[in-house]
Amino acid sequence: MDFLKQIKQLCALYNIKPARSRGQNFLISENVYQKIITAAGLKPDDIVLEVGPGLGFLTEMLAKQVKQVIAVEVDDKLAEVLRNRLQEQGIKNVEVVNDNILTSPPNPLSLVRRGGGAERRGRGYKIVANLPYNITSRFLRKFLEEVEGKPSMMVLMVQKEVAERITAKPPQMSLLAVSVQFFAEAKIMAKVSSGAFWPQPKVDSAIIHLTPRPPLPLASLKLRRSGRGEGVVDEKNFFKLVRVGFSARRKMLKNNLAKGLNVKSEIMAEILRQAGLNEKTRAQELSVEKWQELFIVLERQNMV
Repeated sequence: MDFLKQIKQLCALYNIKPARSRGQNFLISENVYQKIITAAGLKPDDIVLEVGPGLGFLTEMLAKQVKQVIAVEVDDKLAEVLRNRLQEQGIKNVEVVNDNILTSPPNPLSLVRRGGGAERRGRGYKIVANLPYNITSRFLRKFLEEVEGKPSMMVLMVQKEVAERITAKPPQMSLLAVSVQFFAEAKIMAKVSSGAFWPQPKVDSAIIHLTPRPPLPLASLKLRRSGRGEGVVDEKNFFKLVRVGFSARRKMLKNNLAKGLNVKSEIMAEILRQAGLNEKTRAQELSVEKWQELFIVLERQNMV
């Protein structure tokens, strides 16, 4: 299928001019579409929330394999074109929602229920998205931090550099890596060159697979009760600690924490030793689990 030809024809027909400000770069590679579908591991009874469907080529492929697709498109004209194309092809298991996924609805699960997935409350739903790159961080925060309405899985097309930061391991961790890996297992499924899009962006992309999980795998540790129940890290204070730790990337973690928590450097050095860390450790060298262990030590001494 010549996706580039079809996309250009549709853009000319509907007077669509891809907007860089909205990250409108249309995927034109059939091979990459198939990689997205494969990575999602779709089943006939799945409910899929697709974000940024654009002209709907991926939407059509999803609709053929799952029970229901809820396609959320912020651009008014693209949403209208998508509805027209789906109607012309007789595709009836797709609901097009013309809205901003970041601001509406308050709870993502309400979209799934609107799309016929209310009975799946206990099973969750899947997200498949060729995301506009300028919303990646906010999108991840919205869906990974959800208490109710968290997806069972996400397959996202994101900027390659961002994908590498999300999936990084020590000693290349970052605040973004900790923020995502705290909530989900993340892995890169495939890298995608800029030539797979039209208009061609200046950066390469990657397909990432995210499996949300309970925020704290260290069930053996006794943690303070938070709003989510016993055995769950106080997320607000945990991430406050992580932000302090990454406040000056070139400095040792001991110095960042001593300054941010207003304690003496020698005391913080001892705290790090209690957490099994070297006092010369830097923030990027800690895995999510090590951050959690450090948080526990600090919490027991009422420092966070």
